[in-house]
Amino acid sequence: MLTKILVANRGEIALRVMRTCRELGVASVAVYSDLDRDAAHVRYADEAFALGGQTAAESYLNTDAILGVIARAGVDGVHPGYGFFAENADFARAISDQGVAWIGPPPEAIEIMGDKISSRKAAAAAGVESVPGKLEPITGVDDVLTFGEEYGWPVTIKAAYGGGGKGMKVVDGPDKAQASLDSAAREAQAYFGRSEAYLERYLTRPRHIEVQVFCDTHGNAVALGERDCSTQRRHQKLIEESPAPGIADKTRQAMGAAAVKVAQACGYVNAGTVECLYQDGDFWFLEMNTRLQVEHCVTEMVTSLDLVAEQLRVAAGEPLSFTQDSVASRGHSIECRINAEDPSKGFLPSPGTITRLRVPSGPGVRWDGGYEEGDTISQYYDNLVGKLIVWAPDRDRARARMLRALRELEIEGVRTTTPAHLALVAHDDFAAGNHSTKWVEEELDQSLLTAAAPPPLAVAPEPDESLTERTVPVEVDGKRFSVRVWLPDAPIGGAAAAGRRVTRPRSAGTGGGGGDGTVGAPMQGTIVKVLVSVGDAVEPGQALLVLEAMKMENHINAEQGGTVKEVRVGAGDNVGTGDVLVVIE
Repeated sequence: MLTKILVANRGEIALRVMRTCRELGVASVAVYSDLDRDAAHVRYADEAFALGGQTAAESYLNTDAILGVIARAGVDGVHPGYGFFAENADFARAISDQGVAWIGPPPEAIEIMGDKISSRKAAAAAGVESVPGKLEPITGVDDVLTFGEEYGWPVTIKAAYGGGGKGMKVVDGPDKAQASLDSAAREAQAYFGRSEAYLERYLTRPRHIEVQVFCDTHGNAVALGERDCSTQRRHQKLIEESPAPGIADKTRQAMGAAAVKVAQACGYVNAGTVECLYQDGDFWFLEMNTRLQVEHCVTEMVTSLDLVAEQLRVAAGEPLSFTQDSVASRGHSIECRINAEDPSKGFLPSPGTITRLRVPSGPGVRWDGGYEEGDTISQYYDNLVGKLIVWAPDRDRARARMLRALRELEIEGVRTTTPAHLALVAHDDFAAGNHSTKWVEEELDQSLLTAAAPPPLAVAPEPDESLTERTVPVEVDGKRFSVRVWLPDAPIGGAAAAGRRVTRPRSAGTGGGGGDGTVGAPMQGTIVKVLVSVGDAVEPGQALLVLEAMKMENHINAEQGGTVKEVRVGAGDNVGTGDVLVVIE
């Protein structure tokens, strides 16, 4: 067994891995950006080292900085979590070249399956049919236009390296092709460090079904059951569950067998997920995620397995602790991804400081969180606050338990998807299993999502003159330590700064515009593109700018028509909530 591992990630998944390490007696090492100096995963780890920088590119995607920490900390394993370098073959190879165990698949398997194009070729070689699409990277907008004419609109542009809906755009017609291609490339580059993309046919009403697979170095390959991840917005998952409702046993078995074939076709080792699209009784291979998935928790709940512990065992060269015959699925599990987003405004990101956090408990309830009360959710990283998971003997009782747990969950200071989850889980379509990847955005009554009331203002308490003994983080030569000092009796660290802090309310409307013609930023973020110039005539609802926040691109729209009088920002500018971006008269 490994003795000391570095978790090359942050937030919820870093904490998830570290908790299993602590149970197994394995020491954990955290890395962190300047913004994450006092983050929850840093506080929890046995040791923590600074990477420097603020953005992901400057910190969690800085290979040299991470390799330097590996050498200094003396670890014998690296767990990548998901996102960042989790599906980067070059990074995995660099880890192995240092004589350190990579807690994931071999670089060669990542290159085959991490690249969504070559993975489709491997699936075809294994006799598993894929969703119709191209097997070559997009070279320009003409590729998109030609594909659309051949298969019909809409079509899908997907990042070749990565997953989770990042770098994925649905192109409604030829006039949107160039803008969609550019946006997909920017998102893929920001999240995965690679901008390549490919084309795929857009199915009319599919369900997203995926199979958890596990392979070891002894020739064993096992499917651990399927998950339904069809409840999505912006092609990113909101709710996952296992087992998938309404799937015939024969189809489940066929999916599991196909998933194992795909894994074996590339010499896979460790945990992976084979994703499929399912429609009208048929399924097609979609892609393989060469990492642990966000939604692995529902598989853990129904199988009573710790998948992170199994990852560590396999990385250490041990055989799987289970066989295909010994794996049994019991009961039903549902997971809700609680994101810092405002469902009443089209799921706009909502960075900020969490002023109150009360998580549910009770039988069959699990919370995998990445933040604690007082922590700040930054615009520079993914907006997952935490995952709420429940288990019950059957789906109806699991759904009732999730509704109870969602009502107990209290998060203030940022907007979250909790109200949307309540509406979705309670809906008759979800209860009947009559949902698809199109359900939330194309079929659901959107008033169910826009009715959520905003959270109250979060006001930090006034500091006073007294001194209190506190434990605070300090850095010495890039390594984090905790020291006890006497400080004024006021909140410190992520909770608040000196003085009075008031979280500003979000501006009304998706564009954050006011009735006086000013268009404000609805959130912190970075301007990636300005779409209008001074003197342009604009109409209500017209896109004015593209704002990136939490690695998602958001169009800022005009709320009223008129002429552009001022454009106060340019590409690359960082803006805060409420900053005036454009003035229309």
